[in-house]
Amino acid sequence: MEFTERLQSFQGPMPRLEIEKMNAYKAPLEGRRHLLRLDFNENTIGPSSLVIEAIRNLQPDHISIYPEYNGLREALVANLKTAKLSTNVTAEQIGLFNGVDAAINAIFHAYGDSGDQLITTTPTFGYYEPCAHMQGMLILAFPYEGESFQFPLEKIQTALLKQQPKILIICNPNNPTGTRLEANKILKLASTAPNTLIVIDELYEAFTGDSVLPKVNFTQTPNLVVLRSLSKTAGLAGLRIGFAIGNSHVVDRISRVTGPYDVNSIAVTASLAALTDQAYIDFYVEEVLKARDWIKHKLIKSGRRYHIDGGNYLLIWPKHEVSKIELSLRAAGILVRNMKSKPLIEGSLRVSIGTTSQMAQFWAAFSEIDGIEA
Repeated sequence: MEFTERLQSFQGPMPRLEIEKMNAYKAPLEGRRHLLRLDFNENTIGPSSLVIEAIRNLQPDHISIYPEYNGLREALVANLKTAKLSTNVTAEQIGLFNGVDAAINAIFHAYGDSGDQLITTTPTFGYYEPCAHMQGMLILAFPYEGESFQFPLEKIQTALLKQQPKILIICNPNNPTGTRLEANKILKLASTAPNTLIVIDELYEAFTGDSVLPKVNFTQTPNLVVLRSLSKTAGLAGLRIGFAIGNSHVVDRISRVTGPYDVNSIAVTASLAALTDQAYIDFYVEEVLKARDWIKHKLIKSGRRYHIDGGNYLLIWPKHEVSKIELSLRAAGILVRNMKSKPLIEGSLRVSIGTTSQMAQFWAAFSEIDGIEA
């Protein structure tokens, strides 16, 4: 049904024009329990024992009263120091959000206006564009370049100078291509466009060590915001906790468009425990990196086209029809993500990387389904 026909057929109150025109970001999240989840780049083994213990020890009044956030920002500051990511970040430079998705949404609400421009890349995380559309923003998306999906740095540098966009958002390393951009180049982009809010989505940084945090000074670079979470490494995806780190003035403005209690008490308790257990995070990252080396060796021998770079995921182009491979893997108890309709990578599967034993389970099933000889 055409847009104008939808308007004419509905007799109730109408939403804003931007909302009526947009398509919602949808992800197939139902029916995933008890399967090998290699489809959403989550931690595949669960959180640390300290997190489980902290949740089990919750007192009744921890649930019956509104959440308190005292100490959570300071715990992240301490964790960044332990992980050798930053000694300069302060508690006032950290915003707390109901997952990084909520932080992204808040950034667009706080800084995006109708007619403003967003610059981003393609293919990338699918939630950026709906958030921009909600605000009536114009979107300029630059494709990654070549078979290795290089970052379109020169084109974005030129566009920053000519277009002067309101927001530039970079997923680093990029989901789903794994493309990485060095911290020095990010800082240079920020310095050349002081009136553009430059958002660096670092959800997968831990797997490749590409963080801009060790080099940024948010007082000197107030137009840079870094997004981080505890979903991919610490295993808290189901509790929804995300952080926006930046100049205190910017973080304050982003936080103004969220609810006062958006982060729940259980997420706070789990986060405090996870942030004190960097050893578990390091252990899980090491396991994923070992598994990445293992699966890469198998892919090289297979003759199938593949791409592995940053993050805890890879792309693989099956010999047979990709949708049938996806369904056959699901029937075998394994979930992967079909990159259907994604520019540059259509015909591929994105496969999250878990432990070596989990990747062996995936490879055994995939090899049989796609006809790869042992």
